[in-house]
Amino acid sequence: NGRPLWGTFISACVSCHGKFTVASLMSFRELRNARAMEFAIHEINNRTDLLPGITLGFQIHDSCSEVLMAVKVAFQFANGVEPFFNDTDSCSKSAAAAVPALVGESASTPSMSMTRMLGLFGIPQVIVSCTTCHFATCACLSDKRQYPTFFRTIPSDHHQAAALAKLVKHFGWTWIGAVRSDTDYGNNGMASFLKAAQEEGICVEYSESYYRTQPRSKLERVANVIRTSTARVIVAFLHSWDMLFLWQELLRKPLPPLQWIGSEGWIIQSDIKRCIGCGGVIGFSIPGSVIPGLREFLLDLSPAQALKSPLLTEFWESSFSCSLKGSSGGARKCNGSEDIRALQNTYTDTSQPRESNLVYKATYAIAHAIHGVICNDTQCDKSAKFTPWQLINWQVNKDGYLNFVSVGHYDSSRPRGQELSLNGVIIWVGGQTQVPRSVCSESCPPGTRKAVQKGKPVCCFDCIPCAEGEISNKTDSLNCMPCPPEFWPNTQQDICLPKPVEFLSWDDTLSIILTVFSIAGAIVAVSVAAVFYKHRASPIVRANNSELSFLLLFSLTLCFLCSLTFIGQPSDWSCMLRHTAFGITFVLCISCVLGKTIVVLMAFRATLPGSNAMKWFGPPQQRLSVLTFTLIQVLICTLWLAISPPLPFKNLKQYKERIILECALGSAIGFWAVLGYIGFLALLCFILAFLARKLPDNFNEAKFITFSMLIFCAVWVTFIPAYVSSPGKFTVAVEIFAILASSFGLFISIFAPKCFIIMFRPDLLIFPHILEY
Repeated sequence: NGRPLWGTFISACVSCHGKFTVASLMSFRELRNARAMEFAIHEINNRTDLLPGITLGFQIHDSCSEVLMAVKVAFQFANGVEPFFNDTDSCSKSAAAAVPALVGESASTPSMSMTRMLGLFGIPQVIVSCTTCHFATCACLSDKRQYPTFFRTIPSDHHQAAALAKLVKHFGWTWIGAVRSDTDYGNNGMASFLKAAQEEGICVEYSESYYRTQPRSKLERVANVIRTSTARVIVAFLHSWDMLFLWQELLRKPLPPLQWIGSEGWIIQSDIKRCIGCGGVIGFSIPGSVIPGLREFLLDLSPAQALKSPLLTEFWESSFSCSLKGSSGGARKCNGSEDIRALQNTYTDTSQPRESNLVYKATYAIAHAIHGVICNDTQCDKSAKFTPWQLINWQVNKDGYLNFVSVGHYDSSRPRGQELSLNGVIIWVGGQTQVPRSVCSESCPPGTRKAVQKGKPVCCFDCIPCAEGEISNKTDSLNCMPCPPEFWPNTQQDICLPKPVEFLSWDDTLSIILTVFSIAGAIVAVSVAAVFYKHRASPIVRANNSELSFLLLFSLTLCFLCSLTFIGQPSDWSCMLRHTAFGITFVLCISCVLGKTIVVLMAFRATLPGSNAMKWFGPPQQRLSVLTFTLIQVLICTLWLAISPPLPFKNLKQYKERIILECALGSAIGFWAVLGYIGFLALLCFILAFLARKLPDNFNEAKFITFSMLIFCAVWVTFIPAYVSSPGKFTVAVEIFAILASSFGLFISIFAPKCFIIMFRPDLLIFPHILEY
């Protein structure tokens, strides 16, 4: 209805008890913020779209950042007070009863006290930036059950703590120190950070607190802890003055290079901007923006206007070192030539007034809230929306001063893991561009795992090489992973590689040697058969059962060649062929030798008077016996293949680092039955040959058969332990060697003497008595 409405705001931005000094105003920054609220109210009162017909007024009181003073001022606002610094032109005194809303206090502890009391009266309190520059960011103030009327224009320390932890993690700093102001702001902010740091895997070497009113011994102790620690990165949740006092104490003695991570409480304060030698500094601050018209409003100040306000009077006199009211304390009288536009201080600096911007937004937020209630306007102003924290990096300019450079931001509304964004170079104070390292233990490379050192934080660890057969494929692995059965770690133990597959291949040197002997044996056997065939009419050939001799040479040729089936990569057919071919050909060979031995024995028994034994051991019976003995082995092999045949098998147990590709026996009973049957026939042949070794005859083979069977049995008896104990592909090589050795033993023992006589001593073939059997 056009009536003026007292909208009274509080801000802890003016002098304590009327004594205004440069130090108390932090270089006039707080006065600029107070006038920013005044500027916003004048703008609102001149608008027709916001609170039309309604006039807002204001009052400004100073809490001096003290809890008792803040509570006193809160009671004054709740009960109505005389205006201390107000716009009396637009508001009447009668309206100054109770205020609808407050702007301030900026500190957390006074804000908590004020809010508890103001909440009882339903008076909202909007916190902004001002004197202490820590903006009541304590996350505890977000508890609406305790502080139902508390509001703020920047995020709580819960978000800042998470942002600081992610910033530390981004640069790989896992070993840090922590210092904080011994206040609600510092203690609650650091508690939130420590929790976030633990979730990010960051270890804190120490966590110290200090407040500027505490004894100097406490400050010295904190400084000594920082000097003697191994952490090179320090996270500081401090008020600006606490930070300044701490740095001054640290610089009294030599200090190692340190990287400071700052909270918004001190990161952009110009009072500590000249701290050269303190180390690198990076941290988060509230975003800044230019307020159109604010600079003109601040500079539109004349001596006459300054005299209307005690605060502006003290500001003018302090800035120009003169007195507006006449000579005072030896100061000259202001003559009117003073030019406020020539001043260069925080009052006139509106390039990026971060705190003033928050005051401006808070004032408008309350105005819109009032507009929504009084004017029944359901529309909301988007200008009050919070923006992300801005990341500020201290960088030295040519004059040796520090510049606050925005190099990124943190936005808690973005998806997890994408909140932090950096787009600038972190420059270490002194011109160094490398990022410092601060870790308790260096990262464990791939191929090792972390083992926490007893009694120390998790960031202090030893790097233990992975156990045999295990890998770790990333840095700082907590555990090593075993490789799959068919894989084995490389030398660095960071990847699993396929195990080399080992078998007796054709290009192996040992295979080539064995192949040469195998083929040579087969060629020699065929050559001897050709010699025997050519001299088939000679007495020595006819006297030793030429038919069995040719069959024996044929079986020996097969024995030599069957060894080739053991070479090469095992397959289904080769595994079945190698053992069955070996078993059958050797039985055929031993059967021939056994037949020859029996014929020798029976031949001499047939010379006895009245004996007709030879009619039962003629050529047909000899063929039948060889066939019968061989068919028994064929039957055994058939049953073996039908029940559980030998098949390719990857032996992963014999060697850890490689695979042995071999032929599994399938049925062990079948394998040993084949060998046992061969051994039985060989033993029987040996016994019979031994009995016939001294029978009189110029061409008696018994002694040679005895010797051949002795070699045969010796080879296969020694084969068994050698076969069982030979590693890898040498198992197959031992089996081939046994086949070739026994084959050469039979061949040389039985046929070498005959070939020698045929080729070199044909005169021995002429005898008066020759037996053919």
